[in-house]
Amino acid sequence: MAYSSNVLSDDDRKELLRIARVAIREHLRGGRIVPGAADVAALREPRALFVSLHAFGDGGVRELRGCIGTILAMLPLYRAAAEVAIGAATRDPRFPPLTLEELPLTEIEISVLGEPRAIRDVAQIELGTHGLHVTRFDARGLLLPQVAVENEWDRETFLAHACVKAGLPESAWRDAETIIQVFTAEVFRDESPPR
Repeated sequence: MAYSSNVLSDDDRKELLRIARVAIREHLRGGRIVPGAADVAALREPRALFVSLHAFGDGGVRELRGCIGTILAMLPLYRAAAEVAIGAATRDPRFPPLTLEELPLTEIEISVLGEPRAIRDVAQIELGTHGLHVTRFDARGLLLPQVAVENEWDRETFLAHACVKAGLPESAWRDAETIIQVFTAEVFRDESPPR
C-alpha cells in the first residue's frame, strides 16, 4: 500500500499523542484498550509507526524507557498509536513494564513511518532523514532516523548497529544477501516533556 504524502497537522499530532497517553493510562489501570474512532481522515489511514517512551534520569538526562512499533501499515493510525503505545509501555523486553505512577513523568515520542525502499548504494543513506531496515533471511533489524543523530553515528556505524539489532554480524550490511531499506519518519513528542 502506498502511503499518503500528506504531513500530519499539529492537531493530528496532538491527537495521536493524547490517544497514546490515554491508551497507556487506561491499560495500566484496568488492562484494557480504549476503543474509539478518529473523525479525521489522516488518522484513519493505515500507517506503520513506532512509539518510544523516555524517562528523565539523574540530572534530567533523557533515557529510553520502552520502544515498540510496526513496519506494516495494518491498522488505522489512531488504533496503531494506541496499541503500539501500550506495547512500548508493557512489552519491550529490555525494560520492566511502565507503572501508572511513572506515566506522568514519561515523555511519549511517535514516529510515523514513510514507505520503505530498498537501496543498493549505502551512500544514499541520509543521516537524520533515513531510518534503516536491514533484512537477511529471517533476521530483521530496524533503527529509526533519530537514532543515528542522537548517538552521533556516521553511516557505517548506523549500518553496523542495524545489523547487530537484527542479530547479524556488524559487517553483514556489506553482504549481497542483506537487504537494506531506508525510510523517512515524521517524528513528534509531547511539547512540554514531563519532568
